[in-house]
Amino acid sequence: QVQLVESGGGLVQTGGSLTLSCVASGLSFSICDMAWYRQTPGNRRELVATISSGGWTNYADFVKDRFTISRDNAAKSVYLKMNSLKAEDTANYYCKAAFRSAEFWGQGTQVTVSS
Repeated sequence: QVQLVESGGGLVQTGGSLTLSCVASGLSFSICDMAWYRQTPGNRRELVATISSGGWTNYADFVKDRFTISRDNAAKSVYLKMNSLKAEDTANYYCKAAFRSAEFWGQGTQVTVSS
């Protein structure tokens, strides 16, 4: 059974930093493309950052130069280092694993940025 478990969310002040982690099990992690998404109540889930199985990264414009996605295949983990956090970064953050047409999601971790 595939499981993705996010952690690292919490309450932080504007300008602060957090690092989110997502640990995967039940899949061949190294061949999966990984991504972080976020969602606020009443809104669509939006893409934050991606990292391919080969390590290529892409970021949404609203997090460029502030967030860094990385992965550790040995640990079956993907990370999101978030710096210079803003109130508008408040959301539930989800990690996703994708391989060909299959997608798997975690349950999310809440990030709240207080101004």
